[in-house]
Amino acid sequence: MAIAYDAQTVLVTGASSGIGRGFAIALAARGADLVLVARRADRLERLATELRDRHGVTVHTIPFDLSVPSPGADLRAAVAQRGVRVTSLVNNAGFGSFGPFAGEDPELLAREIAVNVSAPVQLTAAFLPQIRAAGGGFVINVASMAAYAPSPRMAVYGASKAFVLSFSEALWAELRGTGITAFALSPGATSTEFNQVVGTDDATAGARMRTPEAVVATALAHLDRRDPGPSAIDGRGNRLGANAVRVLTRRATVSLMGRITDPSRRDRDRAAR
Repeated sequence: MAIAYDAQTVLVTGASSGIGRGFAIALAARGADLVLVARRADRLERLATELRDRHGVTVHTIPFDLSVPSPGADLRAAVAQRGVRVTSLVNNAGFGSFGPFAGEDPELLAREIAVNVSAPVQLTAAFLPQIRAAGGGFVINVASMAAYAPSPRMAVYGASKAFVLSFSEALWAELRGTGITAFALSPGATSTEFNQVVGTDDATAGARMRTPEAVVATALAHLDRRDPGPSAIDGRGNRLGANAVRVLTRRATVSLMGRITDPSRRDRDRAAR
């Protein structure tokens, strides 16, 4: 079923920068109204003003921290206060941490799990009845290439994205035939604030960066397919990498990832240049 974007009101989390901002811009260009959610109110308002002026769409902004205990119920209430009914959802917000697990801050890890795992589940549960009632909508959950293999030094981030991938693919199967399209989007290294938040470029292991615009284009091209599958991987190299991992043993896979995410490997590479 083709998406009638001009009939959509799409809630996008993590909309103040990076891939979330890219989704907001691309969806507004297609005529969709938006509910933009992120912690940084000033960035949200600037983006909302830009999209209203450029595309004439309705844009609501809700500054919100998704690490709260009940993000689904709280955000649904905030949306209802604005008299808005959500017809589609992009669960994009997330962040990572980098370093040996034994040295990580437990409070930071708990927040990482809340934002990356609990929030997409709770928001999907909270808004799915509205999406179902509207018909013809979609749920896009942003996973990661880290979902396809354990990630030493990013153990919690990789596990959280593996959860998102599994959850989204199961949701795709459950919603078949309902008119709602659900799938996981898995970007690889992308030019966003991810490394800045993590605190090191080692988090992306020197990989060639894709742009947020390219990632969003992959997602919307997948969404516009006649019969979208349960997941979409951005970039040909990333798709090849995901397929390659499937033929390796678990031991070989995690050993390989351990070498890739080892900062000393990059130090040696830099010294050799």
